[in-house]
Amino acid sequence: MKLNEKAFIRYKLFNSSFTGLSIGILFTIYSPLDPSIYSIGGIILAASMLLIAKFYEKLLNIKSFFYISLMVELMMLITVITFLFMQYSLASALLIYMGYQFTFIFGGYLVRAETLVAKDKELLGKIDVNKQLGYLVGLGASFVFYKALEYGFEITDSKIQISILHYLLIGLQGFIILLLLRSFSK
Repeated sequence: MKLNEKAFIRYKLFNSSFTGLSIGILFTIYSPLDPSIYSIGGIILAASMLLIAKFYEKLLNIKSFFYISLMVELMMLITVITFLFMQYSLASALLIYMGYQFTFIFGGYLVRAETLVAKDKELLGKIDVNKQLGYLVGLGASFVFYKALEYGFEITDSKIQISILHYLLIGLQGFIILLLLRSFSK
């Protein structure tokens, strides 16, 4: 398996823009959760990250990096779809929290594997620049989106705004998955 560098850089740009665009939604979606859930989630997260680190010797390769990246992106798509079907409820908050925690479990691994897979310092610099640019673009788009709903359509209820945003997020996440698939070739 081989990394298509240009496609991967675009993938990182849009992947980070998803993060920037969606960062504010979690506070509202998670509101039904009891704060103790975050402690339990944190314990599971830390223990799972320890377990994955034990398998780095077998996992730190381009093939595992691709499949784990794809699994994480598919989980993000599932969390967006879960919200669209279940909307605001304790069950949806818990399922979405579990989905995000699942993706965080692989966060440390993905950063380490990305460094090994990219190898070239110049490529790593381009990846990091595109991650930050994507994040900034996502944050800016999020601000503009909420203000457009507020002033252009007089939609001020944050729950309605977030529900509308999820339709954009599902399309963006589908595009991100396509970019990830194009980033690797056999």
